[in-house]
Amino acid sequence: MSFLILKLIHILSAIILFGVGLGTVFYKIMADHSGNHAAIAMTSRHVVQADWWFTTPTVVIQPFTGILMARQLAMPLSDDWLLLTAILYVLTGLCWLPVVYLQIRMRDIANAALAKNQPLPPRYRYYSLIWMWLGVPAFFAMVGITTLMVFHGSLWS
Repeated sequence: MSFLILKLIHILSAIILFGVGLGTVFYKIMADHSGNHAAIAMTSRHVVQADWWFTTPTVVIQPFTGILMARQLAMPLSDDWLLLTAILYVLTGLCWLPVVYLQIRMRDIANAALAKNQPLPPRYRYYSLIWMWLGVPAFFAMVGITTLMVFHGSLWS
């Protein structure tokens, strides 16, 4: 595969990864703050779907295309900026995995409470708070990765 095609796929998947992440955070927080139980349940379902449909494929595409591009450029994966990028990517993944679990749990809790016409239990809010705080380091790690991708040649020269 040509370098430019790999680069295009890499950039588009990064945009999708970052955009879907920000979008799901925005809509989940807005739904949660609305207090509208049906909206919370539906948004929780959509957040889980977005992760499966968009985030999961891009999580695989990003390192795959990145490694292929580095190989085409004969760039060692041990270069400082690539190594730092990999560390930040792993940090993001370590935040994302529990986030996925929490999203599924919150979806199930919201759906069960809605079906029984009961208020959301405190556990939902607790999970939501953890979910949000796991997103903070993941967000800044993604900003760091993007910064390294754009400025890698000028940061160490």
